[in-house]
Amino acid sequence: MSTTTGSVDLKGLWPALLTPVTSEGKVNEKELEKIIELIVAQQLDGIYLLGSTGQGFLYAEEERKHIAKLSLEITNKRLPVIVQVGALSTDESVRLAQHAAAHGADGISSVGPIYYATSPAMGLEHYKKIANATTLPFFPYQIGNSPMTDDMIKQLLEIPNVKGLKLTTGSLLEISAINIKSKGVWKLFSGADELMCQAAVCGTVGAIGSTYNLFGPVCQYVRREFLNGNVKLGMDFMLEFQELILEILPCIWTFFERGMQLRYGIDIGTAKAPLLSPELSWSDEELMRRIQRIESFMPSK
Repeated sequence: MSTTTGSVDLKGLWPALLTPVTSEGKVNEKELEKIIELIVAQQLDGIYLLGSTGQGFLYAEEERKHIAKLSLEITNKRLPVIVQVGALSTDESVRLAQHAAAHGADGISSVGPIYYATSPAMGLEHYKKIANATTLPFFPYQIGNSPMTDDMIKQLLEIPNVKGLKLTTGSLLEISAINIKSKGVWKLFSGADELMCQAAVCGTVGAIGSTYNLFGPVCQYVRREFLNGNVKLGMDFMLEFQELILEILPCIWTFFERGMQLRYGIDIGTAKAPLLSPELSWSDEELMRRIQRIESFMPSK
């Protein structure tokens, strides 16, 4: 397969794909196919593989390669795919990046060096090696919790394959600052679902998030309408959406597990340890009412 994908326009709303797991903690291939086919059928804008939502860091390297290869085969270029390749070691990240390129990914992404993210120098070196491992567009995260200084942005801009960032910040001013300092050449993706519309005002071209597995169509619709000038819809939706997010954060995997079963008949399984799946206090009826309240912002067909 080709390792160059410069013609693909990476933007819009991307689910950070939930990776369904079996009771043994292995990838559930049947359910993985179902969730990918759902996203393709919904005509969302792309798929982001093996981030924290996809439990990527809890899989061994060969398992991650298998999940990436299988997901890319199922997607079969019907949607663009970015593979998250961050790992404990830079060498593993490089191998995962090369594997993603060899199997037709449209881009790669990575967190900073795990446990060593307090050092900007380590983060920059980590990203340079990943970026230079392939010709794919590379979308690193912000470097740990470090502020994106002018020098960091300057050095990242000098890496040809860095085409943007996946922003994990909740600060709108920081998003705007990165957009301004990068001279608008980067494609910035908001990684905070609760700021989907607000981040667009600050220059993001897209949004990557876990809630879009369950609420992809309505979030895509609202974001597009907001960009087209329907500010009232964006405001009303985001307040409702933020209220839900605040409620589900303590039991978010359990919410996704039951919500995906009830709404789409997809079983994502119990989270891999050490991730927790605390009990959900809502009944199935209440959960579906909450899902329907969010989906009510879509126009009826």
